[in-house]
Amino acid sequence: MALWRLVTLVVAFLVVDARSSGRSKYAGGGGGGGGSSSTIGHKSGGDGGGPAAAPEPSNGGYGYYSTNIYDVLSFGAKGDGVTDDTHAFLAAWNQACKVESSMVEVPANFVFLVKPLVFSGPCQNNLVFQVDGTIVAPTSAKAWNGTSLLQWIEFARVHGLLLQGSCTGAINGNGPAWWNSSCKAKSPAPAQAVRFYGSSNVVVQHLAIVNSPQTHLKFDSCQGVVVNNVTISSPYTSPNTDGIHLQDTRYAAVRSSRVSTGDDCVSIQTGCSNIEIFDMMCGPGHGISIGGLGRGGTKACVSDVSVHDVVVHTSQNGVRIKTWQGGSGSVSSVHFHNIAVLNVSNPIVIDQFYCDGRSCHNQTSGVSISDVSYKNIRGTYTQKSNIHFACSDSVPCVGIVVANVELLSARGYDDIPAFCWNSYGEIFSPTVPQVTCLQQGKPKLGQVQSSYDGC
Repeated sequence: MALWRLVTLVVAFLVVDARSSGRSKYAGGGGGGGGSSSTIGHKSGGDGGGPAAAPEPSNGGYGYYSTNIYDVLSFGAKGDGVTDDTHAFLAAWNQACKVESSMVEVPANFVFLVKPLVFSGPCQNNLVFQVDGTIVAPTSAKAWNGTSLLQWIEFARVHGLLLQGSCTGAINGNGPAWWNSSCKAKSPAPAQAVRFYGSSNVVVQHLAIVNSPQTHLKFDSCQGVVVNNVTISSPYTSPNTDGIHLQDTRYAAVRSSRVSTGDDCVSIQTGCSNIEIFDMMCGPGHGISIGGLGRGGTKACVSDVSVHDVVVHTSQNGVRIKTWQGGSGSVSSVHFHNIAVLNVSNPIVIDQFYCDGRSCHNQTSGVSISDVSYKNIRGTYTQKSNIHFACSDSVPCVGIVVANVELLSARGYDDIPAFCWNSYGEIFSPTVPQVTCLQQGKPKLGQVQSSYDGC
């Protein structure tokens, strides 16, 4: 592969990012979108019962026109990084929530210590949460004692909220205090930094979220979401620190952002549909993942996912779909296009035998995977694995499309073949490596279990 293609894509991303970083903190628009337009934002809703599409990032910013500003200092916050400012934040929120076109202001040049809290809605329209200062989490797990919260900062049942930062603003989860102990053994479990629950028409932009104890930014049971020009970072060795986590969420666009963590750059879980991820820089980390799905015999449904114009570097995986044995449901209509991978261990992965290291027994049922395309994916890999399609014995992968894929070993491994197991589809152009193991057409009907499309 001509490496200049990869370098060109990386440089283009950096140029676009530089343009976005020079904007006013209240400027929205493309936010470094590089001229790309979100297709998700123009689709109509399937049930007619809620917002039909993800909102666009603010153009001029809700905050720019906010006449009702509620500064947390006015509600008693000290901003010295030591005093507990939780009650001041909640008081400012409760007042702003009642007034249309209002703003909660977290001012610059202050550090605010905030314990676990929930900003609850519904609120009046056009509410802005402006982070110009630094918000820090407690360094001790004792702050979570007596609570049932699995997150640090939660926005619950809010509609039409803009959460945005500036060149000075950051949310710091103080993760190092948690990382020495596994989240599976520690009580309470490490917290997610920022979570949106049951919310719609939400924009998160121009914000830095760093060193979360666990997942940095999570959307759970949401509809109509835009993440734009967000920087997320934690050390590569930090455990379970997903960058952006989507679950039971529809019509979401994640764009023009940088994610560097110890786990997935973006994680897409069950209940997600109409998701678009583009103009992203991912790495180090574990790449972009759908799953794991179907754990413990559960039903999982994911559909209509588009990942394009993304750079993944120095990561365990590039783009991955992973499911547990024994589940049901389906993953369908997924497209990975125009992706550059640089020094990635496993660039393209489907793994229907996913296991997290525990003893996993063979089971006959599984989450079906269909209509997945890989187009214009180029770059380098570091392990003896480039394309890995490991599909269920009882539920074959069908409708896999591979076109214009060129993956070269960064360590000089020669002739590493693609791996396929019980996978069917088509190849539309010469690929490197050759994917001769992909079976053409469709499997016999007897090979497809009855729950093939259980969604």
